[in-house]
Amino acid sequence: MSYRPGKNLTLSGVDYSTKSPDQLQELFRQTLEEGMHGLCYSAYEEGQKPGDLLIVEQVRRRMGIIAPYTKWVRSFSCIEGNELVPQVAREFGLKTLVGAWLGKDKDLNEQEIAGLIALAQNGKVDIAAVGNEVMYRKDLTEDELLGYLHRVKDALPGVPVGYVDAYYEFSHRPKITEACDVILANCYPFWEGCAIDYSLVYMKQMYQQAVQAGNGKRVIITETGWPSKGQSLQGAVPSAENAMKYFINAQLWTREAGIDCFYFASFDEAWKVGAEGDVGAYWGLWDMHENLKF
Repeated sequence: MSYRPGKNLTLSGVDYSTKSPDQLQELFRQTLEEGMHGLCYSAYEEGQKPGDLLIVEQVRRRMGIIAPYTKWVRSFSCIEGNELVPQVAREFGLKTLVGAWLGKDKDLNEQEIAGLIALAQNGKVDIAAVGNEVMYRKDLTEDELLGYLHRVKDALPGVPVGYVDAYYEFSHRPKITEACDVILANCYPFWEGCAIDYSLVYMKQMYQQAVQAGNGKRVIITETGWPSKGQSLQGAVPSAENAMKYFINAQLWTREAGIDCFYFASFDEAWKVGAEGDVGAYWGLWDMHENLKF
């Protein structure tokens, strides 16, 4: 079963009305095996959460599972063992988008910034991300974030530096957009209650809003995905079927359009239930036991 994006991808994505469950699974597997641009790396095993120390064996084992399917890996922190992710990614020949996780704790922020700079100076960082959704969470002021951004840019003149946030924040915060070398936009139709049948159209609109805000700068979709279980959000329904449909549509469209996209996420992580509700644990392409879900 062969699918060429230009021939089979409509405005709303692949026409799934004629696909049996077995055909949907076959198309998912084919799309996965054709490879992704990028994948968000899920580090924490069952019983672990941010703050727990990662060890190189677990990072390497999980990297080995995902490496055949992706060219890039995105990490979210540079401390507590997360600094191992870009180092191990290099062992597998993968490129890296490496994030410093910023929040309200200034001491931890300093550790993250120092870790990001050190990794980049050691050749482990292809794109540096200074913060993830701190404007959305209101953890920092614009001026505080800009201070961190400029420090990293000054320290890493040869590395593209950006900031990750929801696509619309780049329209609302032109000073931050101007400070970024590259626009790193999270695009989640699910979190805005969009039904699966309209999700590809909506993601295209999200991306275009970030493109317009960027005013000619490169725009990367740093997160997008769909949960396979959990509570519905308005018209957005988690299910294995919808997760497969969304993955296929997102991969075919971004490939056809030449858009760099990091899919969220590699593995299910149970610790996310507290922050995001029950759907938080089910965004992975692989489950928490490292089995491919679909």
